[in-house]
Amino acid sequence: MLVDLLIGVCVGALALCALFGLSRRLERSPGRPPNGSRPRAVRPDGGHASGAELERAKPTGVVRWLTTVDHKDIGLMYFAVAGAAFFWGGTDAIMLRTELLTPEADAFTIETYNALFTMHGITMLFLFATPAIFGFVNYFLPILIGADDMAFPRVNAIAFWLLPISFALIRADMLTDMPAHVIALVDPALAEPLYAISPMQAGWTMYPPMSAELLSPHLDLVLLGLHLSGIATVMGAINVIATIFTERAPDLDWGRLDILSWTFLAQAGLILFAFPMLGTVLLMLLADRNLGTQFFTVEGGGPILYQHLFWFFGHPEVYIVVLPPMGLISFILPQFAGRKLFGFKFIVYSTLAIAVLSFGVWAHHMFTTGIDPRIRGAFMAVTIAIAVPSAVKVFNWMTTMWQGRIRLEAPMLFCIGAIATFIVGGVTGVFLGSIPINLQYHATYYVVGHFHLIITGFIPFAMFAGVYYWYPLLTGRMYDTRLARVHFWTSTVGVLVTFHALLLIGALGLPRRYAEYPAEFAPLQIVATGGAFVIAIGQVVWGWNMLQSYRTGPTVGADPWNLKEYGFFTREWEWFEERLEERGGAEAVAVAREGEE
Repeated sequence: MLVDLLIGVCVGALALCALFGLSRRLERSPGRPPNGSRPRAVRPDGGHASGAELERAKPTGVVRWLTTVDHKDIGLMYFAVAGAAFFWGGTDAIMLRTELLTPEADAFTIETYNALFTMHGITMLFLFATPAIFGFVNYFLPILIGADDMAFPRVNAIAFWLLPISFALIRADMLTDMPAHVIALVDPALAEPLYAISPMQAGWTMYPPMSAELLSPHLDLVLLGLHLSGIATVMGAINVIATIFTERAPDLDWGRLDILSWTFLAQAGLILFAFPMLGTVLLMLLADRNLGTQFFTVEGGGPILYQHLFWFFGHPEVYIVVLPPMGLISFILPQFAGRKLFGFKFIVYSTLAIAVLSFGVWAHHMFTTGIDPRIRGAFMAVTIAIAVPSAVKVFNWMTTMWQGRIRLEAPMLFCIGAIATFIVGGVTGVFLGSIPINLQYHATYYVVGHFHLIITGFIPFAMFAGVYYWYPLLTGRMYDTRLARVHFWTSTVGVLVTFHALLLIGALGLPRRYAEYPAEFAPLQIVATGGAFVIAIGQVVWGWNMLQSYRTGPTVGADPWNLKEYGFFTREWEWFEERLEERGGAEAVAVAREGEE
């Protein structure tokens, strides 16, 4: 576990260094509101002095990041937190797969294995996926709709700063482990409270009665951290909705709103209805553990009540982290296919349909709990029905590429890879939505394979497409395209090998979440672990490429993807072009002043 902590700390430090380094570069270039309006000096009476320039200087260094309400700065900080969580949760996964190389629990103890898969799931879902999406939302949404900033900049900043607190509470087991070892060298008695915060082992879903009775201070901290994370997410969602409704440019009506902003809006609506349920169920479980209430005891609502409440949040949460990546693909793919997005309105309607239907599928996680067969049938029907709007998107993406002038740059490669993994992950999800098949495969590795084809394949691939597409805009430099291709192929091969092997293991009946397993499954487990290590190599290549290219990558012009030729020079690139022009003008003025001196 100490190795896990050290890697997490190192990754976090690298993310912060990259963030502060980027800040130094941004501070050298004068900014401009995304809608192109010029800042104006304000008179004492509140009026505006037309034509007068207002000199505004941001704080520098650490003070800037602690006090900023700029949506771009907050977006970068979301990316930094999500990046740290991505590598930390990924380290948990590699440790899990290392343990599963052999049928016996040789590499780690069973207790350590249980803690690893518990914290891996929570970290990747709540500390990586959602914050990474909000990084895209904060940086690009105001620019795409022609707004100066988010509707409530200070609320936006507060929502972000709740996230590091949540991160510290959720990963308190690891964050207290190293200080405990240091203090124990001086006084072992003083270290005992820190050692007591050992990793909880209740699974990421935290089902009672185990979670209600487990003697684990860390579990209480996790519940509090998740509650804070939910509050932050709801605050962010309110801001997104208010921004899209009230801050759009005058010439941007609903018919001209881009597809990415539509998915941000649908995601925000889902959050408003789903995350309050998460907060409710977490507080109820916390009360059962500490105040003697009986919400989830047999004498009270029972453990099944917890499952209903949790999954009423849990399955919409899947679409909360899926819809924006769908928007990224719909937005980026046409730029490299040389064609407009096919069936734009149908993709918007399918996005809204998924958002509505996602609240009617939660009980397919509970087909084996003994609920009324008539209720199971209704949930099976809706689960299968939600595949229809998802399929609409896939067919529209494929039609967009059909007979297009496809350019296989890194963003396009990851779009195609995301679609491929989504097809396999989606089809296996339809199988699990069928009651007879679900009864056979529930709680097996088949579920793990299905879910991870989406959460490790489709979602990160779409995010990588966004990162590669906008990396020149974020940094002013181009990355190493050869390393980007290595990243794509290692990630794609690793994901397909790992999770197809898990689908086969699950189809053969091996239950998930066991540190030990029958020896006949060892060959497929070895294949899955090998694929996981290939995935890890790909992410190391990506991290190196991003950091090294930020330092030494070639500088880019306003149109690094040659979008003007294809008619896809969108608002954010227009904003980038204006910023480069301003920077060039400022540099020319500086040179002229030096010449005069």
